[in-house]
Amino acid sequence: MTILVDPARWPAHGVLWAHLVSDHSLAELHAFAHCQRLARRRFDLDHYDVREDELPGLVAAGAVAVTGHELARRLEASGLRIPRARRDAERAPARLAELRAWWTELGDDSPVWADAGERLLARWQEPHRGYHDAEHLHDVLMHLDLLWASGSEAPRVALLAAWYHDAVYEGAPGADERASAELAHDELLALGESRAVAGQVARLILSTDPRAEADAVLEPGDMAAAGLLADADLAILAAPDARYRAYVEGVRREYTHVPPRDFVEGRLRILQDFLARRELFRTSTASKLWDQRARMNLTTEIRELSAERSALR
Repeated sequence: MTILVDPARWPAHGVLWAHLVSDHSLAELHAFAHCQRLARRRFDLDHYDVREDELPGLVAAGAVAVTGHELARRLEASGLRIPRARRDAERAPARLAELRAWWTELGDDSPVWADAGERLLARWQEPHRGYHDAEHLHDVLMHLDLLWASGSEAPRVALLAAWYHDAVYEGAPGADERASAELAHDELLALGESRAVAGQVARLILSTDPRAEADAVLEPGDMAAAGLLADADLAILAAPDARYRAYVEGVRREYTHVPPRDFVEGRLRILQDFLARRELFRTSTASKLWDQRARMNLTTEIRELSAERSALR
């Protein structure tokens, strides 16, 4: 059981990158990466991408420096390597496997906890969901992890709230958040969580309703976790072009029952409200990571929707 790292040879974003792998299990790899505070988004199916300047610290922490050929050979022998030809096809199954692993990390490996996770995943994979699906759940958890890796703490209640925040999704703002909060509260109590934890998770979920008044929903001790959850949920606004387009298309699929003109008007109001905010994100870490890109995406979509509105008149 060894963590391996090869030389940094792959240029991207102005630096050289190397690969960090395990020759035994992904659980071992994730555990090592977590101890080194590497963001989970660095993981790509069978390896973590690590910068050249991070190599000395990783080796000091126990990673073994090997040649690229040796790393590839041992990864292949472990059965963990995902060949290039299979990588795209493996992403969706790998996402579900990672979600299951994250759920286990939040609780335990008991059948009762695992069954609760499977019920949640079934909800997140309901066919009527266009955007608020398992990929969205994965994104929110990844963004919480990135905030943690960037120096913010991500309390367990925020992670539990992420799992449940859109567990009920029927496209009914307010009602969906209330139903998701009730589900979380009841299920967490049934799983043996304390009333304090179940209550806080429910309040965090209620705070994700855009129309909710934070002071009316949250208690003073909830504010930090609520800010992290809100920022992770909104981080999609700063996504790269292809992911942002997929997000927009997914939202449209969820509102096919709404006349096009009404959808465009409603979507414009929401985006213009976001763009008008002095602080789009609640935490300084999220603002540094995502504010500029999010405002660019919002501006572009608002321009496109305005043109569409004119064409629909």
